[in-house]
Amino acid sequence: MSDDIISLHMLVVSAVAAERELWSKGASLAPVPIEFAEASDAASACTMLARKRVDLAILDFTLGDVEAVIAAAQSAPKPPKIVIAAHPSVIAEASRTAGAEGAVAKPANVDAAGDMVERCIKLILPTRVLVVDDSGTMRSIVRKILSGCRYKVEISEAAEGITALQQINSGDFGLVFLDYNMPGLNGLETMSEIKRENPRLAVVLMTSADDKTLAGRAQASGALTFLKKPFFPADIDAVLKRYYGLHVPAI
Repeated sequence: MSDDIISLHMLVVSAVAAERELWSKGASLAPVPIEFAEASDAASACTMLARKRVDLAILDFTLGDVEAVIAAAQSAPKPPKIVIAAHPSVIAEASRTAGAEGAVAKPANVDAAGDMVERCIKLILPTRVLVVDDSGTMRSIVRKILSGCRYKVEISEAAEGITALQQINSGDFGLVFLDYNMPGLNGLETMSEIKRENPRLAVVLMTSADDKTLAGRAQASGALTFLKKPFFPADIDAVLKRYYGLHVPAI
């Protein structure tokens, strides 16, 4: 976490008081201090976005004039990240809202709200990413794509599995991009060791191997997802949104 993060400012916009209260309680469970604000309609939300700092805005999908709220957010001096909260039955439709990062299901209880808030604030706080590949060229490609994405990332590199494990054990990483074909420990073996010590650490397995069973083996071993080389910035963007727990339209 960046040392200059003192607190985050979160705005929840919903016409339902009980939903706003649930989000408020969830925000109180966050791993960083959150200054919580709420609005019951689009007009109030637009006024608050124009006058107050907002880092994260959660908008109810059923709210009237969501587009106006998003436009107000985008016009702010420092536009916040926008996430749509929707009933699971319409989550796919909600994820296509223009101007939003994606959609989350409305939480049913305080614990679920806390989990949703923790996922959403990952959009704002820097994520430490480790790129593990024995090819320096490939590490540079992944670094370049990650550096050009819209999210804050702090990137480290390792050329093989043992070095990667040493770095992970001494650092607070959130996400690992891990090559399968490496000398020494291969990707699956390295991931097994990662998951044994850090079960919550998200791992993306990468390979150029033409092995149709590898994706299934990777996911069975606990991988967040699987990337077949060559891949593109849109593929990395989809991985990041999955890491953040957002529902997004298919690429």
